Amino acid sequence: MAIPELFIDELVARSEISDVVSSYVSLKRKGGNLWGLCPFHNEKTPSFSVSPERQIYHCFGCGKGGGVISFIMEMENLSFPDAVRLLAKRAGMEVPEGDTDDQARKKKARALAANRDAARFYHEYLKSPGGARVREYIAQRQLTPRTATRFGLGAAPDQWDGLTKALTAKGYSKMELIDAGLTVAGKNGGVYDKFRARLMLPVIDVRGDVVGFTSRILPGEEGAKYLNTPETALFKKGRLIYALNFAKNTKRPNLVLVEGNIDVITLHQAGFDNVVATMGTALTEEHARILARYTKELVLCYDNDPAGKKSTDRVLNILKNADLNVRVLQLPNAYDGEGKPVKQDPDDFVKKFGPAVFEKCLNSSAGKNDYRLEVLIGNHNLDEEEGRMAFLKEAVEAVAALPSPIEREIYGNKAAAAAGISGAAFAQEVERWRKNRTWQAKKKQQRRDLTPAVQLQPKERELRYTNIRSARAEEGVLRLLLLEPALFPETERLDEGQFSSPVLGKIFSLLRQRHREGRSTQLAALAGVLTGAEMSHLASVLDQPEDLSNGRKAMKDYIETIETEALKRVGPEGTDPLLAAREKYREKKSYGG
Repeated sequence: MAIPELFIDELVARSEISDVVSSYVSLKRKGGNLWGLCPFHNEKTPSFSVSPERQIYHCFGCGKGGGVISFIMEMENLSFPDAVRLLAKRAGMEVPEGDTDDQARKKKARALAANRDAARFYHEYLKSPGGARVREYIAQRQLTPRTATRFGLGAAPDQWDGLTKALTAKGYSKMELIDAGLTVAGKNGGVYDKFRARLMLPVIDVRGDVVGFTSRILPGEEGAKYLNTPETALFKKGRLIYALNFAKNTKRPNLVLVEGNIDVITLHQAGFDNVVATMGTALTEEHARILARYTKELVLCYDNDPAGKKSTDRVLNILKNADLNVRVLQLPNAYDGEGKPVKQDPDDFVKKFGPAVFEKCLNSSAGKNDYRLEVLIGNHNLDEEEGRMAFLKEAVEAVAALPSPIEREIYGNKAAAAAGISGAAFAQEVERWRKNRTWQAKKKQQRRDLTPAVQLQPKERELRYTNIRSARAEEGVLRLLLLEPALFPETERLDEGQFSSPVLGKIFSLLRQRHREGRSTQLAALAGVLTGAEMSHLASVLDQPEDLSNGRKAMKDYIETIETEALKRVGPEGTDPLLAAREKYREKKSYGG
């Protein structure tokens, strides 16, 4: 490994996991562990645990877990070396770089440089005679030259290899351009430009680096309306938020999330420097976590057509447990000459009515609960009994799902008033619904408790056990080795082939090899060699109780169980049918399958 083991051990020792995690998650002590809402999935009740004693985190809800390095890898979407660098910077340590790691850093630096030079090429081409059509389109969208310069807008030539020729002349290899997502490999071995005859919008991350591009087709051309850089080492749509590099510095009290990149640019030009958008993909929980780092309030402003309203509902569900106060700005309905409703997006609205009217709408945006209630009211005819009953059924479920009794009372009274019934009657239905839901959850848990074998299985299907008894003993061996490395000599007679679980056998072999070579066997140090699923499972194994007062006796018992179960599996010809499965698992992992 490029980074020395001794450095990793020292870094982990200096990076107390509770301190690191608490900089991302609000934790409260309960017993020997710290608990909080999991940062990796939405939840209302804390199931995310941090053990200062064992230096691990483990979520009992989604199953994610690991050590301090894997936590940073998950939270920041970083590779193992980059997560080590971030932690080292936090701890005031300097990372000793190795040759392999240095090559990876140089490759990333070249991709960033290629993207930067591509952005300059597109921007300069916009000013040339060849960029006339794109300039006309920018003017048609009422974007000023100053705005075009601020956002680095450019034009892709209507050529197969205009950018490729320009950048190879600067010394970039064709493979470097492919890695950056700027060119595409052809069938004959050549390459051609990814973007042609398009308005180009560079995507700049919060550090100010150009990590890729989004683009729009010109009127009259055929092809996808919007086209992004493909997924690369730099360009991850699930993590990128367009214009956050500008919006993070806003003096406004919130961020506004819209659907389109042009919406963002138009609103920034109108004075709303707090507007952002996702990269042509639906909002994810990862996006929500990133946004929560830069604001406490998020305003959703999607198109006012049915598709936009559907997107708003979906995003509200994703954000329901995010550490954000969420509001919804519904653009007023617009109608054509025949009185029919027409789609209206933020770009159209601010151009037609001006910044002052948009500001007024922004200031009067509804809280997420008010918005949902307004939508329910709008979906039903409350003048008819059938419509009222349908509304009340949906409203009771919506209000019952609110976590706070104060919220339930406030919005319950509003829903009751809209339907013309008493608040007490509505509250009674809400409590009945909640009690029924609690009863159903209890019954479901009881059914689970009656099938303990299911509870002992890993969450990931590919890691499932075929022999629970042996696997539990195999878990015990790993747990003891991680907690008490002095017990490694006790495992000399044990072999990976005796393990019924391929993943546990792999981890055992890895730990023993590292111990023999004098390398770190701390769980945190394994983040660079285990997959995320394997790391999470190992954390769940380590999080289980283990009495170390008689560790040698426990190790002996675990090994005897493993050996006994292994003998049962050996067929008449002395072959273990699980060996094929184990080899298949290892082969799959080695080829990234």
